[in-house]
Amino acid sequence: MLQEFDMTDLGRMRYFLGIEVLQQTDGIFLGQKKFAQEILDRFGMAGCNSVRNPIVPGSNLVKDTHGIPVDSTNYKQIVGNLMYLTNTRPDIMFVVSLLSRFMARPTELHSQAAKRVLRYVKGTLDFGVFYREGGDYELVAYTDSDYAGDLEDRKSTSSYLFLSSYGAVSWSSRKQPIITLSTTEAEFVAAASCVCEAVWLRRMLETLHHDQQDSTVMFCDNSSTIKLSKNPVMHGQSKHIDVHYHFLRDLTGDGVVEMIYCHTQEQLADIMTKPLRLANYEKLCALMGVCQEPRII
Repeated sequence: MLQEFDMTDLGRMRYFLGIEVLQQTDGIFLGQKKFAQEILDRFGMAGCNSVRNPIVPGSNLVKDTHGIPVDSTNYKQIVGNLMYLTNTRPDIMFVVSLLSRFMARPTELHSQAAKRVLRYVKGTLDFGVFYREGGDYELVAYTDSDYAGDLEDRKSTSSYLFLSSYGAVSWSSRKQPIITLSTTEAEFVAAASCVCEAVWLRRMLETLHHDQQDSTVMFCDNSSTIKLSKNPVMHGQSKHIDVHYHFLRDLTGDGVVEMIYCHTQEQLADIMTKPLRLANYEKLCALMGVCQEPRII
């Protein structure tokens, strides 16, 4: 390209669209330290006291119709900036998704929750995702749901997390579009969204000449969901998720994905469905590859 165009070789990529890239012999680190600091400065939280988790364990936000309203524009700006920060911070994905549900009429309750996230960002400015050299390039997925977690409409929260080279490469946390009637159905809807992402990632990697040789392993902590994806006899118990059922069952049968049971304590996607205790939260962050920026070697 240098022979055809007037170009300057700037060396290895270091900064792109607010994302900092640190390439070392032992791996690649992606973070947004500069952008995170700009968020704190923009909303007057640069001098705040930091906290160790972005949301109080066991808490749950509601619409708070009788609460004192706050400036919705300022609230939307905070949530919008935090959404972009989730590009390299899967550890705040759940709480940011939760905050985004109340942008129509935010109150002091929601504003305080948003400020707590900023306080957490203050203490984790140099956090990001680290992809270690020599890691396994095969995709591994975790899927989970929080049954009827929304106290207003009783809808569940779906989440999935994909790992490669010991780091998170794709993650999601969002409220399900339907009301499920059991934990199994909620987990099944979450698994269906996870398998859609698995198909897309496998095709993208194939385009990049990193074909996935084996089935993509999907870990789920609900054994009934795994049986439902394999056994057509159980179809009558979940008629209203017919389309999702056949899609997931066909991909399981074709060997594109393989659903495997894992214990709840080993479920990485659990961090994106509910507030967790500090010890468990920090453990899952480390397993996702979320850590401090390594020193330059």
